[in-house]
Amino acid sequence: MASMTHALAGFNTTPIDRQRHAGVASLTRARRGTRVGARPAQLSVVSRMRPSVSGRGGQGWGSNPVFGAQRRQSSARGSMVCKTTASSGESRPLSKQRLIQHKSEAYWFYRFLSIVYDHIVNPGHWTEDMRDDALSVAELDDPNLKVYDVGGGTGFTTLGVVKTVKPENVTLLDQSPHQLAKAKAKPALKDATIIEGDAEELPFETDSADRYTSAGSIEYWPEPQRGICEAYRVIKPGGLACMIGPVYPTHWLSKMMADAWMLFPTEEEYIEWFTKAGFTDVKLHRIGPKWYRGVRRHGLIMGCSVTGRKVNPGESPLELGPKSERKEEPRSNPLSFFLRMVLGSLAGFYYTLVPIYMWIKNAIFPKSWAI
Repeated sequence: MASMTHALAGFNTTPIDRQRHAGVASLTRARRGTRVGARPAQLSVVSRMRPSVSGRGGQGWGSNPVFGAQRRQSSARGSMVCKTTASSGESRPLSKQRLIQHKSEAYWFYRFLSIVYDHIVNPGHWTEDMRDDALSVAELDDPNLKVYDVGGGTGFTTLGVVKTVKPENVTLLDQSPHQLAKAKAKPALKDATIIEGDAEELPFETDSADRYTSAGSIEYWPEPQRGICEAYRVIKPGGLACMIGPVYPTHWLSKMMADAWMLFPTEEEYIEWFTKAGFTDVKLHRIGPKWYRGVRRHGLIMGCSVTGRKVNPGESPLELGPKSERKEEPRSNPLSFFLRMVLGSLAGFYYTLVPIYMWIKNAIFPKSWAI
């Protein structure tokens, strides 16, 4: 599956794509030997769930093999705060994009997934209690805050935002009109602003929002660093950005499917992207379905909530080159596009089975057993 992914990626026919891939390859060679996440001197990993005995390579919410814990302490709320130094964890080359990690493919993928998204995807991967847990670190503590919810899709995460923020102060943005149609049908969001747009090129003024939230969107961004730099640009000094997304698996089959489907970042990559964009006080809060019992070896479509604060006004200090992709510009021939959609969707289907598998194990195995 992984080799086929790379073969299909080679079907691209435009000179711009060939030039972009050559540039990425050159940058990769220049950075060879430097592990992702090595720059940040210190990383805060916050978990509100007790780490469980995960067994067979699984990791609890409060532990991860790519970090060496140096100090642990319990907070008054029972949280585990791990002050860790990032170690040399293995990562995938970001230049090798996954089958659905492209704007046009993601557009059509959600053209059909939007029909059942709230009923099929959310119950297994993004429940209301997970949403509330993930947003608890976003500091949505004032009804008058101005909030941009980027990649908001059907508005499920936005519903969590408007619990504490006035809907008229919230803007939901997504590139999929089909997802947005579902959001517009939700009564609680009738006063929110709902617009179509690109997370890597936001149609908002610099320093214009108090909070930025994004859940379940980064995995489809061709350039995640660019999207996070845009998050930095649009929030005001003192404002907070909160990114909720997948985490990379360690199980061999889940790794293969994740690498074929879409971007599953490592925790180190999230921290590096936020730090490079200019954010300070960057923290990562682990989340997951309750029935997983803290197991993370299969990866999680919603596995962490990363926050960072903007101190200085203006754009991100990180300078980036020209944007690599636009939804309206086809990046491959029709046959390649069709094959990418079919194979990517099959890999994605695997991740509809994983939560069912974990739910069955949780129901059968005694609570004291590792699953």
